[in-house]
Amino acid sequence: MSKPKAKAAQTHQTGIYKSDSVRDVAESLGITNLSETVASSLASDVEYRIHQVIEEASRFMRHARRTTITTSDIDQALRVLNIEPLYGHNPHNPPVFRRALPFPNAANVGPVYFVDDEEIDFDRVLREEKITLPKGVSWTAHWLAVEGVQPLIPENPPAIPKDVDQEITKSPPQANGAFPLTPPSESRSTVKKQQQQQQQLVKQVLSRELQLYYTRLTASLLPPTDSTKRTAALASLRNDAGLQALLPYLIRWVGEGVVTALKEGAQTEADGRSLEVLLDVVSAILENNTLFIEPYLHQLLPAILSTLLHSTLPPSHATHLRTSAAQTLSRLLTQHSTTYPSLSPRIMKTLLVALISSDKSKGTREGAIRGLVGIGKEAVRKGLVEGGGVKVVGSECTPGETGPLVDSVMTALHVLHSASDMPESLDATDDGDAAIFFAEKLYGDKGWALGILSSIKQQS
Repeated sequence: MSKPKAKAAQTHQTGIYKSDSVRDVAESLGITNLSETVASSLASDVEYRIHQVIEEASRFMRHARRTTITTSDIDQALRVLNIEPLYGHNPHNPPVFRRALPFPNAANVGPVYFVDDEEIDFDRVLREEKITLPKGVSWTAHWLAVEGVQPLIPENPPAIPKDVDQEITKSPPQANGAFPLTPPSESRSTVKKQQQQQQQLVKQVLSRELQLYYTRLTASLLPPTDSTKRTAALASLRNDAGLQALLPYLIRWVGEGVVTALKEGAQTEADGRSLEVLLDVVSAILENNTLFIEPYLHQLLPAILSTLLHSTLPPSHATHLRTSAAQTLSRLLTQHSTTYPSLSPRIMKTLLVALISSDKSKGTREGAIRGLVGIGKEAVRKGLVEGGGVKVVGSECTPGETGPLVDSVMTALHVLHSASDMPESLDATDDGDAAIFFAEKLYGDKGWALGILSSIKQQS
């Protein structure tokens, strides 16, 4: 029999990661008796783990279509392997490695690399000027323009001021030996600059479509145009969106039309029809929910009140114009009196002055009464009863007189209290019945007259 072959001695093949590196780490941790077998096994395991991390990192590199592995690829690979990543390394600023000089005592040691750290001179850093870090990138919202007015805030670009008083600032040619003109005072120029800064407006350029729409709209509204076109134009004003840029131009057009019609006396039928159309335009603008009208209320109110309180209107259109103006005024107050609490008292004061002033005409008093009716029952009570409007009208009207003024008073009395179903005549011999204001018109309905008095007493 042949003798069994002796087993070959087991050798440990080392790879890139040497066992000496493992032994150095062990000695740094206080382990001095680490055997060669354990060191070789740990070196092999460390090398396997390094290969595993590099393989995962190379996948991220290929997906990013790069040819160089970065520190971010290593971090992603560590996260995939459920290992906490290494912090403090930036892929956009990779560290620089330098090769160390060879050691003369250890010739067998391979090349050694280390991170080239920059040496910082603290004296130089302390002498340098401190640089404040800028704020981080963020976003915020601000108003570029509010109804054509650019707010004076740092986010908006400064408006270019117009040249003011160019003729004053330019020095005229001087005669020989003449003293130069005194320059303009700084206070005046400063005041004008401040006014310019307060009134820096952003010019609103209308598109060709809006300009064409405005031209055709105004041409279709005023008579003598077809009623079908006028109805379509008013419907467009009531329902179309995107007319906010045209709103100041439309309101200005309405105001100029009212002034033109009333300035000429407003006694012709054409002027009466024009005023009716202009009131319809104002009503259509108020009915359009997409328009922001509040900044233009101070321009709308003069046109409405001028039509309502004008003394001479075409006889065939006077009652209808004043009624329409009162209804438009009522709608305006209903929509915007909550935002502007002082709007209703101011209009109430204007109507009351027009009603009880001694130098006002009957047409103006009629318009004031119809305006009070449009505002509501409380306005009628304060204007006609507490303000003495009925007494003023009664003193100007003759017994048995009829007309628009008397009709407006009767309408206002209906607002205070409705007429009774079974009217009973007043007793002329009764002092209490005879003392009722406007008793002649209420003579046929005692219950109505007493109901008005009782409602007044309850309110007071």
